[in-house]
Amino acid sequence: MKRAFTVLVVVIGLVPANLLRATGRLTFDKAEYAARRARLMEKIPDGAAVFLGAAPPAGDTAFRQGHDFLYFTGVRVPNAFLIVDGVRKESTLFFTMTEKEADGEGIPVELVRDARGVTGIERIQTAEQLAAALTSLSQRIRVLYTMFKPEELGPENSNEKFNALQKSMTQNIWDGRLTRELQFVKQLRNKFPQVDVRDCSSLVWEMRKVKSPAELEVMRRAGKIGVQAHNALIRSTRPGVTEKALEAVFQFVCRLGGAVDMAYPPILMSGKNHAYGHYHVYDRTLQDGEMVILDAGPDLEDYHVDISTTFPVGDRFTPRQRELYETALAVHDVCLDAYRPGVTFGQVGEKVAAMLKEKGFDAYAKDFRGIVRLGGYNHMIGMATHDVAGTFAGSNEVLVPGIVFACDIQLFRVAEEIGIRIEDTIAITEKGYENLSAGVPRTVAELESMKKRDGILQSLIKLGLD
Repeated sequence: MKRAFTVLVVVIGLVPANLLRATGRLTFDKAEYAARRARLMEKIPDGAAVFLGAAPPAGDTAFRQGHDFLYFTGVRVPNAFLIVDGVRKESTLFFTMTEKEADGEGIPVELVRDARGVTGIERIQTAEQLAAALTSLSQRIRVLYTMFKPEELGPENSNEKFNALQKSMTQNIWDGRLTRELQFVKQLRNKFPQVDVRDCSSLVWEMRKVKSPAELEVMRRAGKIGVQAHNALIRSTRPGVTEKALEAVFQFVCRLGGAVDMAYPPILMSGKNHAYGHYHVYDRTLQDGEMVILDAGPDLEDYHVDISTTFPVGDRFTPRQRELYETALAVHDVCLDAYRPGVTFGQVGEKVAAMLKEKGFDAYAKDFRGIVRLGGYNHMIGMATHDVAGTFAGSNEVLVPGIVFACDIQLFRVAEEIGIRIEDTIAITEKGYENLSAGVPRTVAELESMKKRDGILQSLIKLGLD
């Protein structure tokens, strides 16, 4: 078994996981977090912002810190709080944890011993001191900011989570509870009626919209892991292979590369399931002549990438599959060629429309209507796969360096059980763009060539480990 594992690691070519930061350490230098807090202070000169850290999980699962709290602190400790004072230009971190508790959770004991030195946060207090601190704060400020929208944990998106909780909990006549954040807002208003409690969700999300060089470096590493996992799965795909086995291959490669989790449950669509945009039941055995869509990416240090590849189960595309695939690829390539600072998504879409007309692809105008309108854009990407983005101007959104988004080209013929998705994670740079998912095969020739190579599943069979 050890020999088999070594062979697979060599074949995949992954970065050793021990080169990544240990769980609980700050992902970035403390100066990065200090700069973020300073920018927030400039946005709230009339008050202070208070952030809730995530609570411990209810079951025996790993603790995940909320993205917004993590964005300003880098601290992965349960039941923590943060106050960012825009008036005094200082921050206070509240948490209670012993060195033994920290060591047992994989959190560096240095954080408990010297939280100020580790985090760069000016003041450190216990969680039990939060109430007194808020009482004191309420006596000298008139505006208190906090997040009205739910925290994001792992693959979650705050807006999507809010809508789901409103339907299943708050608006449910048999439940009626507020979200944790809105309950906190209610408590603040009840205890400190003289203070104006305001939502700072849009302020924070506008900051998260533009990634720093340090953030882009983490996402670049995540992209490389995601590409390796896509390529490993493509090589393992054969007639008679189950989707469940392929999903295991993807997770194995991502976790071997250092991913803490998946950016979202890997999506595998084949056969009739091309009709469902986010199918991840893994309940089919693949047949020759079918097409597969893999939409999946890793979660690396709480940053995500989003990648989709489309390929045949067998060695070659059928003529019809090739026709549809190369049409979608042509749209994809035009979008990428047009991405650069200063242009809008709508202007990118105009180039797509011109290409469709020039090549006589009028029959696909309806398929690509949304892609033309938004220039291939689907959603922002960052700490969430469907990253919160503050404001978004639609087709008038101007591309600026540091924004990261999904260029997602789709073309479906459900009746023929053919689906095409070509999706890359794109970062706008000073001179143009960087494809963070570069390295997955995109042309028909590249895909068919990759299918000729044995994958992990075939290697296991040869080693007698099937």
